Amino acid sequence: MHKILASAACAVAMAFAAAPVLAAPEEVTYLLPAPPNTPAFAPWMIAQQKGYYAEENLKVSFVAAKGGVDVAKQIGAGNAVIGGAIGDTPIIVRANGVPVKAIAVLGAGSLTMVGVHQGGGIKSLADLKGKTITVMSYTDTTYYALLGNMKHVDLGKSDAAIQAAGPSGVWQVFAAGKSQALAGVPDWIVSATDAGAKVDIIETNGFKSMAQAILASDDTIKNKPELLKRLVRATLRGMEDIMKDPKAATAVYVEAIPSYKGKEASIEQIFNMYRKYVYANQKPLGQIDGARMESVQKFYVSEGIVSKASAVNDLFTNQFIGTAR
Repeated sequence: MHKILASAACAVAMAFAAAPVLAAPEEVTYLLPAPPNTPAFAPWMIAQQKGYYAEENLKVSFVAAKGGVDVAKQIGAGNAVIGGAIGDTPIIVRANGVPVKAIAVLGAGSLTMVGVHQGGGIKSLADLKGKTITVMSYTDTTYYALLGNMKHVDLGKSDAAIQAAGPSGVWQVFAAGKSQALAGVPDWIVSATDAGAKVDIIETNGFKSMAQAILASDDTIKNKPELLKRLVRATLRGMEDIMKDPKAATAVYVEAIPSYKGKEASIEQIFNMYRKYVYANQKPLGQIDGARMESVQKFYVSEGIVSKASAVNDLFTNQFIGTAR
């Protein structure tokens, strides 16, 4: 009997010895341009909540930086391997010597929308002439996107009263009826609606400002491509969940960010706007359009927002897109 038990114990020990030892999850600090609980970052939070990063053997911590340009600078300086901003951001920072690229963009649409009051007589961008428009700040990408859209209909920034009102004021001033339009992200449109404003979205397809992007430094792209591939893949799965089923994604998101309990209707409305206006019509998910990047850069240079153009291939790479597990 003792021999049998000893033999069984030996077999168990050998089985454990033969079993593969899983490496500890790789810890990654992911910089975001604003607090992670902002609905705009739902793809990241859903990917975290549903274990998509964990499936890639990653332990991701999200940290808020001071806007997309700060994210890019921190990544370029080697303080983080990855971060979020707008697809336009590399155009701005690369001209100043910051070595970062966009490695994915979350959607084929623009993150910037122009909302107007229903029945206010504004039917198109051309109708913005002489109107008051709120933006977050004069250095935010949504402001530059507004200028690009206005230029497309031969309007300059002096043709309207553009007010920098901050991330809350941008929709609060509009909702109070003190501005006729706002330029900003879907979150702000829904906030204005929740505050009682009746909002129409006007067409802004003339200027192709980009959606949110994932950024990495030249050094990380060269030396840690597998890590970036895993991070991009997991994040895009979070975006895909919103595209497939906004209601189910809302439930997951509220689990991740409990402060939104009771506000599910607003979150679902935000997700539907991202699905319709920002995420849609991108194949494959995450792919960056080089011609679009070049067109946006030409505008930034022509307006003096950046001093010089960079080689377009230095602004982005699609090498991490469409990488199945």
